[in-house]
Amino acid sequence: MCAAPITVDVPVEQLCIGLYVHLDISWLEHSFALNSFKIKNQEEINAIRQLGLKSIRVSPAKSDNRPLPPQPKTAGVVEPEPVIQHSPEELALIAEKKARIDRLVKERNAIAQCEKQLLKAASTLKNITKNLFSRPQESVREADQLVQQMLDSLLVDKDIAIHLMNDKIVGEEAYYHSLNVAVLTMMLAKELSFPAEDIKQLGMGCMFHDIGKVEIPDRIVNKTFALTKAEQNLMQMHSHYGQQIAEKLNLPKGVIDIISQHHEMADGSGYPQQLKAERTSPLARVVAITNTYDNLCNRPNPADSLSPYEAMSYMFAHQRKQFDAAALNLFIRCMGVYPPGTIVKLSDGTIGMVVAVNSGKPLRPSVLIYDPSVPKSEAIILDLIHEPILDITASLKPGQLTPEVYEYLSPRKRMTYFFDTQKADNQRKP
Repeated sequence: MCAAPITVDVPVEQLCIGLYVHLDISWLEHSFALNSFKIKNQEEINAIRQLGLKSIRVSPAKSDNRPLPPQPKTAGVVEPEPVIQHSPEELALIAEKKARIDRLVKERNAIAQCEKQLLKAASTLKNITKNLFSRPQESVREADQLVQQMLDSLLVDKDIAIHLMNDKIVGEEAYYHSLNVAVLTMMLAKELSFPAEDIKQLGMGCMFHDIGKVEIPDRIVNKTFALTKAEQNLMQMHSHYGQQIAEKLNLPKGVIDIISQHHEMADGSGYPQQLKAERTSPLARVVAITNTYDNLCNRPNPADSLSPYEAMSYMFAHQRKQFDAAALNLFIRCMGVYPPGTIVKLSDGTIGMVVAVNSGKPLRPSVLIYDPSVPKSEAIILDLIHEPILDITASLKPGQLTPEVYEYLSPRKRMTYFFDTQKADNQRKP
């Protein structure tokens, strides 16, 4: 017995509500959010008929109904082509599609701007670290300017969009880790209503939080498999070494506390002094959360890294006693249940990857959609804030993807984030 075909061609006259259809035309040439979807109403059928296609591919297995039976034609009678006028509902579909295209262009521009800003910040941080001991005052001043620029962007808008960056731009992981922690920490501190002065100290502390690793041999810092007990003990000294360096640089006390205490845990299980929450700086308690999250997502061996969704779930399920409860809960809310980089399945069965999350609406992120009918370079990005009929129903591991979907979505081996500064820059221009 032959297996049922995956799709069948159905004349447009036989379309009905409940059929799962595939539009084999460019995403820009129709009014729907996706190229494949289940027909929900007569207006969608009318909109499909407007496309001028004689037949439409239908997936029987995904459909709720069968196509309508063919209508008998009267012999010798040639029926004129129907004149179809757009109903108000169809006009609304077309207007919404134009809005989707506009949002897609803006989203791509925002990501490009973020990558530009990230590269600039990483280059600056690399230069700061390189010159820290030969020109300390100049380096600290440059770091202060970099953090101030980030702070200015952060404070412009009520809601901050965190974007996932292309991991191909990453070359110096140490600098990107410090930037990741700074971006996530400053965002969290803003949501915690910290004053601007504290947010700035957090930014400075994050930029330098691992500076003590310059005193640790590279073979240990960059080791991609388990450290020995002796190596672990030496690695943990980086907090103490960092504190000594920060004191020589005359950094503010709040910054020094972050550098020395960012591995201390609320339950006293951290290092180097096993301090409990009440004995640690409130600023350092915030950095402990974001630093742990980024370390889980970006381990020395990428194969050992957790997905953003797994990292967030692990921290809440197994480590929450180690962190300030209010700050951890708010961090999860800000990043969303599905942080940038998470592979997700939508309520219509579509697979995608979260590429941005808005701190004010964490359950409605922007998702890059897998659609083989759309070239990868032109992949659709849907902002779920504007797609009320779509929801995220599951998180997937990259290993669960077929090779075709994996190649299309290109899950990041390393997670790098930056917040959208484009709007802030535009508002600062005269």
